[in-house]
Amino acid sequence: MQRFAQTLIIILIAITVSACSSGSSGRYHMRHDSAPLRAPTALEMQDAIVTEVQKSASASRPYEVLGKRYTPMLDETGYKEEGIASWYGRKFHGYHTSNGEIYDMFAMTAAHKTLPLPSFVRVTNKQNGKSVIVRVNDRGPFHDDRIIDLSYAAAYKLGYYTHGTAKVKLEAVTLSNSAANKTYIQVAAGSTLANIEALAQRLRQQYKLPTNIVKKDTIYRLHLGPIQNAQHAEKILKKLKQNQFQNAFLLYTQ
Repeated sequence: MQRFAQTLIIILIAITVSACSSGSSGRYHMRHDSAPLRAPTALEMQDAIVTEVQKSASASRPYEVLGKRYTPMLDETGYKEEGIASWYGRKFHGYHTSNGEIYDMFAMTAAHKTLPLPSFVRVTNKQNGKSVIVRVNDRGPFHDDRIIDLSYAAAYKLGYYTHGTAKVKLEAVTLSNSAANKTYIQVAAGSTLANIEALAQRLRQQYKLPTNIVKKDTIYRLHLGPIQNAQHAEKILKKLKQNQFQNAFLLYTQ
């Protein structure tokens, strides 16, 4: 009986140590962050759509991380900043963000220390001029030399996913200064995403304008724009109609 009791104690100690060891990585299942096993699709690399949003009250309160106190902005209008951007990927994928959303490394999102959650910001890579609009839905990065953490898809689109960081310019985007006040052209529609993505890539290179693919039911619609100048939009529409896209039309101007 004594030997049995000693054996039982040894087993219990082993189980306890094993449990502590398995929980040592903390909240996340990975100790170190890493890139996903595939590249983002063209659809996943589209800019976040700027919409009217309800700001998170809980995410607007002052908070403290690593002994440093942060006070979030109540209004992002006019916000501009330059600094270093990093990105986060597989380690955080599927976990809750600071405003309760689920982090998706293939969505156009970002983490910022003090911007309202959610809000939208245009991020421009100062080295290559590439830009993207992301939805800020998380807090971080908590490093003094970094101002924003982008999703892997956003970093991929900006061209620094292999470098880890990049010098960027941030500009808050609201409905008053977003693409909602500009013109789009619907170029084509179809049921095969690969064909629409290939066409989008060709048009981006040809017209030096962003593209947006919108899915409704089983149909993918390709929009070219935003185009800030209405006269320029009319000229592009005329060229499109001359180059096999007879059904292209101005989508809207607000």
